[in-house]
Amino acid sequence: MNKPAWNSALGELRSMFKSKENIDAAKQLALKLHAMVFTSEMSGTVHTTFEDELWDGLDEETLRFAVNKKGRTIVYGLWHSARIEDITMNLLVAGRDQLFEKDKWEEKIKSPVRHTGNSLSSTEIMNFSSLIDITELKAYRTEVGRNSENIIRNLKQEDLHRKIYKDNLKRILDEGAVDNVESANWLIDFWRKKDVAGIILMPCLRHQLVHINESMEAKSNNRKTVRS
Repeated sequence: MNKPAWNSALGELRSMFKSKENIDAAKQLALKLHAMVFTSEMSGTVHTTFEDELWDGLDEETLRFAVNKKGRTIVYGLWHSARIEDITMNLLVAGRDQLFEKDKWEEKIKSPVRHTGNSLSSTEIMNFSSLIDITELKAYRTEVGRNSENIIRNLKQEDLHRKIYKDNLKRILDEGAVDNVESANWLIDFWRKKDVAGIILMPCLRHQLVHINESMEAKSNNRKTVRS
C-alpha cells in the first residue's frame, strides 16, 4: 500500500465508522492501516511499511540531529507520535493506565521529559534527541502499537461513538502526559471533542503518518546537505 492508497482507505474507514455497520470489517481496515505506520516487526506483516522505509539506511547522526522545516528531529517525531498514541488509546479509549507509566519507559528510554513534547523549543528538541536511548524508543513504539491493535480488536459497535470521559482527560494533565502550557494543553480541548472512532482516526492513524512524513523530510534534507 502506498501513501495515496492509505489516505484513500482512511477516508473509507471514516465512512465505515459513520455507517455504524459491519464493525468487524472496520476493525480489520483500521488494523491494516495501523500496521503501515509502524515497523513490520510490530504487526508481523510481511509487507514493507512506511516506518520500515524511514529506518532503511538511517544512521544515528541523521536520526538524532537532522531536522525538517519545523525544526523537528526524527527521534522527536517517533517519540511524539508514540506518546500521543499511548496516552489517547489507553487513557481515553480503553480507560486504563498508559504503558509509559505502567512499564517505566521514562527510565528505559532515558527521556528528560514524560510529556508529548509539544512544548519543547527547537533547542530543547535537539537536547532531547541527543539523550534518548534509541533501542528502547523503538521497543516502546512496538509495545504501543501492539497494545493499540489489541484495543482495536476488542472494540464493540457501541464503543465507537462513546464520548471521551472528562475524568480521563483530567488524568492526562495530572500525570504530566501533556505539558500544562498553552503550546501543549490545547490537545485536551481537541481530544474532548472526539469520540472513540475519532481518536482512532486521529491521532492513532493519521497523526502517525504525519510524523513519518515529517521524519522522511528530515532524512531527505540531511542527505541533500551531505551531498552538497
